[in-house]
Amino acid sequence: MNAAQPVGPEVDIAPAPRPGPAVLEGAHALIEKLDPAKHGAALWHAVRDDDSLWTYMGYGPFAGEAAFVRWLEERAALGDPYSYAVVDRARAAATGIVTLMEIRPAMRVIEIGNIVYAPLLQRTPAATEAQYLVAAYVFGTLGYRRYEWKCNDLNAPSRRAALRLGFTFEGIFRQHMIIKGRNRDTAWYSMLDTEWPKRKDCFERWLDPSNFDADGRQRVSLSAFVGSG
Repeated sequence: MNAAQPVGPEVDIAPAPRPGPAVLEGAHALIEKLDPAKHGAALWHAVRDDDSLWTYMGYGPFAGEAAFVRWLEERAALGDPYSYAVVDRARAAATGIVTLMEIRPAMRVIEIGNIVYAPLLQRTPAATEAQYLVAAYVFGTLGYRRYEWKCNDLNAPSRRAALRLGFTFEGIFRQHMIIKGRNRDTAWYSMLDTEWPKRKDCFERWLDPSNFDADGRQRVSLSAFVGSG
């Protein structure tokens, strides 16, 4: 090796394990492997009246519960993306789906995507805690180095969510995909293992019961914690 040529620092080259059927438990949310027989009816009831959930997805909306459950069965059988149900403890029902995808164990890179949050899950502590639980699993249990978030450049809510959750914007991949016959420019975000300890602290400060008043309203936003961290 030529000493005059710059190279990156040496890293542990052991591959990370693939995600599996973990059960991730929080105060507000529980994450478990997607099971159409167990979660299908509740998920359909939660998402059936809002077709806008599928605007930026490569699938949906669905004609009815049977078609939706068939899609869940297809998803649950895949190893990548690996699908989890988000169970809202307050309702004791599944109200969302998240997946770990684009899994590259040798590089220790993984993406969270294909996120479907029913309206009654959106903007709740359970919704944010679900993201915390999955990130903690990715970094703390599986040992990935890089955690990615990608979305349609036109999907403003997803882009805001990425920044709120502590991901760093990296750029736009132009004409990256064709989704439902339309062009998709993709916005890329990432979080690194070296950044996770501070992000973890921000999540935990936000989720602390003292951060919510008697009516359940946040006292300090997660964005404020992330910005100050």
